[in-house]
Amino acid sequence: MAKSKYDGVVEAVRYGKDGRIAWARTYLRRGPAWSDYILLDRQTLIEHIKAGRRIMAGRRIPQLAGTFEVSAPLRVIQSNEEDVLVAGDIQADRDRLDGVPVL
Repeated sequence: MAKSKYDGVVEAVRYGKDGRIAWARTYLRRGPAWSDYILLDRQTLIEHIKAGRRIMAGRRIPQLAGTFEVSAPLRVIQSNEEDVLVAGDIQADRDRLDGVPVL
């Protein structure tokens, strides 16, 4: 089985009243296996990305264990001297994960 080229998948997200991510429902790679979904706060998600882990937007395919359908990588960009989380190659001034369902 080929190794996935990503370390985590964000499946859903919750935004706060300020437009920033409050938390994200995420699956993380644990060696050759995947975790159950865990809730990561915004700062933890940013730390994972800055540490070099490749986190993707996507969803788990039901009944196929650690198989995911991914769409775009998450990136941390700078806007007005603040960290902003985005999915794909977009530019934004606030967190924006297009294609990730909002809870």
